[in-house]
Amino acid sequence: MSKILFKLNGVSNDEANEVRTLLDDNDIDYYETSAGNWGISLPAIWLKDVTQFKRARALVDEYQKARTIKMRAEYALMKKEGKNKTLFDAIKEKPAQFVLHLAVSALVVYLSIRLVIDIGEIGAK
Repeated sequence: MSKILFKLNGVSNDEANEVRTLLDDNDIDYYETSAGNWGISLPAIWLKDVTQFKRARALVDEYQKARTIKMRAEYALMKKEGKNKTLFDAIKEKPAQFVLHLAVSALVVYLSIRLVIDIGEIGAK
């Protein structure tokens, strides 16, 4: 029976590739499932042999600890050099898209509040 080892939701391609390589290098049999055509299935890496789970889990846990340290160091370096992207940078990069998203958000909030007020007025009659 198969067992899930590593969910791929929100995982970058480079991290997923590194996990695949880690499993291949350690002769651990696995297969992958995708999110499917509509993105509603579970993308994950599954072990074919459940008896390999403890070993595989230990390898992935160790890999993730090392990756966390590496990514935090890269972020600290980028922050120190002033190269990390901030919200203000993203707004400057695409101001029209920011204004459009802000307007759509304001419209959704307005319509939601208006709906509650209208329902309240109907109930008061």
